[in-house]
Amino acid sequence: MHITARVDYAVRTLLEIARAPRPNQAPGGIAVQVAPVVKADAISTAQRIPPKVLETVLAELRRADLVTSRRGPDGGYWLARPAAAISIADVIRAIEGPLASVRGERPEDVRYPGAAEPLQRVWIALRVNIRVVLENVSIDDIAQNRLPGFVEALTEDPGAWARR
Repeated sequence: MHITARVDYAVRTLLEIARAPRPNQAPGGIAVQVAPVVKADAISTAQRIPPKVLETVLAELRRADLVTSRRGPDGGYWLARPAAAISIADVIRAIEGPLASVRGERPEDVRYPGAAEPLQRVWIALRVNIRVVLENVSIDDIAQNRLPGFVEALTEDPGAWARR
């Protein structure tokens, strides 16, 4: 699987927003936890993402309803839903489309003749395994450095780190 720079930037952008300090507003003396508003230049600086690229990524995240924004001096970006409800799969789909494709087609739509006929099931199995990881790791999991146990177990295997 190839993770594009745009996907990498999008995940890192959401992590910066998720990790931003949450201000308390006290209308009428009642403390209310509100979503942090993070400026694009702060994200760009913290994650070393070129500003023009970040602008494009943020627009895609807005279109996918993963972030919301407000213009002006008090403006910026915040998560459109809780970080725990945004999976890495959601981000990839928002930026690049389906998690797995074969020549631009979804695996279930690919047909092969003869000896290659079983290959479709290999592509389906690959997609299932990609989903198992990416749909079960949230922005919150990463932002809080609390990766699911299965991710820890997979990465503890020395073979996981071997280049092939």
